[in-house]
Amino acid sequence: MAATFFVVPQWQGSGSSRAMRLLDGAEAIRGDLPASATVIVEVPLGAGSDEGTGVHRLSSIIAVRDSLAAALTDASGLPLVVGGDCGVELAAISAAIASGTTAVIWLDAHPDLNTPESSPSGAFHGMVLRTLLGHGVEALIPTVALAPTHLILAGTRAFDDAELDFATESGIRVIGPEKLSADSITEALRATGATSLYLHVDLDVLDPAFVDGIGFPEPFGVSLPQLLEVIAAAKATLPLVGAGVTEFAPASPEVAGDDLGSILRIIGALAG
Repeated sequence: MAATFFVVPQWQGSGSSRAMRLLDGAEAIRGDLPASATVIVEVPLGAGSDEGTGVHRLSSIIAVRDSLAAALTDASGLPLVVGGDCGVELAAISAAIASGTTAVIWLDAHPDLNTPESSPSGAFHGMVLRTLLGHGVEALIPTVALAPTHLILAGTRAFDDAELDFATESGIRVIGPEKLSADSITEALRATGATSLYLHVDLDVLDPAFVDGIGFPEPFGVSLPQLLEVIAAAKATLPLVGAGVTEFAPASPEVAGDDLGSILRIIGALAG
C-alpha cells in the first residue's frame, strides 16, 4: 500500500522553548516528500485557549485534531503523519484503534502519560498517550480507548514519577534502549494479541548523537541503525496501518538539512 503523508505543523502542544521551530521542521521534511502524495493540514495561527482546563492551547489542539481526522477520512493509502509535536498523533491513532485490534509502539524518550493534574508543564505533548488510553480532558478522549495491553513503550527512558506509577500499575510493556532489538519488539508485539500495528516515532527516542533538532534531548538513547532494525521487525510481525514522525525542531531552517538524511531514512523505513 502506497503511503499518503499528512504534514501537520502543530506547535501548540509543545512545552519546549523551541516549539515554534516545529513549523520549520515540518516544512523541511515536507520539501522532500512527493507532492502528489502529501496533504498539508492547516494549523491555527494563534496559540489558542486552555478552555478552563489544565491543557494549554486546548482550543487549537482540538481544531487540529478535527482537521486531521477529516483529512484521514478523505484520503487513501497508508497514513503517515509528520508533525509537529506529539499531540498530532491523537487523531491518527484514534482512527487506527477504532478500526481494529491495533497495537501501538510508542518509540519515544518520554512516555507522554501525564494527565492535566500530574503534568508539570500543561503541555499536551506530554499527555497525548494517556489521553489515548482514556484519561484526561473529556473533549480529547477518543471514542475507543487504547488498551494498555496493546501498548509498548520502546526506547523510553525519562519518566515523571506519576507516569512511572501509572505504567507500572497498568502493566504497560516498557523496553528501554539497552534492551530494544528486533527480537524484543517482535516478542512484545506477539504478546499483545493485536492484529495490526501503529508506529509512533518521536525523534528524541534517538540518542542525541544521532539528531540535533529536538526540543527535549535525553542521553543514552537508541541508535539510528537500532531504530531502523526495530521498525523493520515490527512491520514484519504485524501489518502496519499507520505511523507518525514527530518533534523535529531544528535550530534554524538553515541547519534543518543536517538531520534530514536520518529523518528521511526513518520515513522511508515506515513507508517502504
